[in-house]
Amino acid sequence: MRIGLALPQFGPLADASRIGEFAAATEELGFDSLWVGDRLLTPLWPSDPYPGRQQPYPPEFTRGLDPIVTLTVAAAATSRIALASSTLNAAWHNPVLLGRALTSLDVLSGGRLTVGVGLGWMRDEYVAAGVDWETRGERLDEMLDVWRAMWTTNPVRHEGKFFQVAESAVDLRPTRPGGPPLLFAGLHLAAMARVGRCGDGWLTVPGLPRAYAGKLWDTARRAAEEYGRDPSRLRRVLRINVPAGSEPVAYARAEAEAAAEAGMDEALIDLTYSTGGVDEALQVAAALGLR
Repeated sequence: MRIGLALPQFGPLADASRIGEFAAATEELGFDSLWVGDRLLTPLWPSDPYPGRQQPYPPEFTRGLDPIVTLTVAAAATSRIALASSTLNAAWHNPVLLGRALTSLDVLSGGRLTVGVGLGWMRDEYVAAGVDWETRGERLDEMLDVWRAMWTTNPVRHEGKFFQVAESAVDLRPTRPGGPPLLFAGLHLAAMARVGRCGDGWLTVPGLPRAYAGKLWDTARRAAEEYGRDPSRLRRVLRINVPAGSEPVAYARAEAEAAAEAGMDEALIDLTYSTGGVDEALQVAAALGLR
C-alpha cells in the first residue's frame, strides 16, 4: 500500500516558506505522495456544521494556503513523489480556468498530478464563490466534460447548461493521454456512480460501517462495468486525520496497517490536527520509518 502525507497547508503548519523544504524532505524519506485540501471560508456562524464534529468548524482552517499554489511549490521542489488533492471543491471554479491551472501543474510536475475532486459540504462557501448549491452535482459533471474536451481534443468546443466554450485551439496538453487521473470523494450512491463512470478511484474516510462501505464500492465497480471500464483498475485512497492529543506516530501506523488489511491502495496521513508546526510534522514523518 502506498503512503502519502498532507502538505503543510492549514493551521500551524501553514508556513508558505517551508512547503518546498517539507516536500523535498518527505520525498527523501520515501513517501509516495503529497496532498492538499481546499477550504474557502471559516464563517463565524456557519450554514452547516463540520461533518462528524460537535464544533462547527476546526480552528485550524482559519489559516489555509491555496491548494494549487501549494502543489506548485511542492512540484518545483521534488522530482519523484506524486502530487494530489483531497479534495479540490471543483464546482466553485470555472472549468476552463481550473483546467488550465491543472494542466500547467501536470506539465510542470512531469505528469505526477492526480486530481481528487469533491463537492464540499458548506453552503456559505458556495454563496461566497457565487455558485448555486442545488446544482453543484450537475455543474461538476459538466466541468468534467469540459476537462475531457481540453485534455483529449483540439480544437476544443463545449456547449452546455452551465458553460460555453467557443471552438478554440488549445495547444497546452497534459503529460498523460487523457489527462491526470481523477479521484472522487463521496459517501452517496450518485457520487460512487461517478467514480465508476469516469473516475480512477475513490477518496474515502475511516469509520464507515463495513456493509455501507462495501455497498458504495460495489456501486462504483458496477458503474465501471456498465460503461465498459475495467473495475479492477479503480483504486481506493483512505484519508487518515491524526487527531489532536494522540501520539501521532503510533496512531498513523495503526491506522495505516488497518487500511492495508482492508485492501486500500493508498493511505493519506494528515498531521494538521496533531502537530504544532512544520518541524514537528517532519519529525513525525521521519519516525514513521518508511525508509
